[in-house]
Amino acid sequence: MNTCSNAELTQRLVRDACDRQGIVDGQLTVHSDRGTEMTSEPLALLYADLGVTRSLGRPPTSNDSPFSEARFKALKYRPDFPDRFGSIEDARAKSAALLDWYNNQHRHSSLGLLTPADVHHGRVAEPLAVRDQELSAAFAARPQRFVRGAPRAKRPPKAAWINPPVRSVGISEAEQPLVTAH
Repeated sequence: MNTCSNAELTQRLVRDACDRQGIVDGQLTVHSDRGTEMTSEPLALLYADLGVTRSLGRPPTSNDSPFSEARFKALKYRPDFPDRFGSIEDARAKSAALLDWYNNQHRHSSLGLLTPADVHHGRVAEPLAVRDQELSAAFAARPQRFVRGAPRAKRPPKAAWINPPVRSVGISEAEQPLVTAH
């Protein structure tokens, strides 16, 4: 088993992920650190071939990705997060379980109390409709408790950015490309 970083593996991962997720030209921006694999010319060319925009972290800033930092904090404060891993295999197994929880069970306040998997796969309409019905019933039963009027379930953002793209001059807001980073 190869345990070291490898530019070829990185390229395969990116290509497979784009294929599996049906990413189309101009849809995705990938933010990364400035590691050797992520700044390699072959990966830059692959991104160009796939229509993926590359966003690189600020040198020497190790914590410029709020999404990654939030994920790490949520995972580290889980009661089942180990103080140490026994081996690389142990780390992979425990990380897989923690990431599965984070993506498929943990409800994020910034995503309207939906899971990242729900938002990524477009499974938001039904849970939001149920929540809206419950909030409407609560409002109907006790409107005095809602000083700002009838409540509505929080919606997830349409897009999330680390480094927002520069807006194209001469193109209306509605025509601007919308790219979501997950």
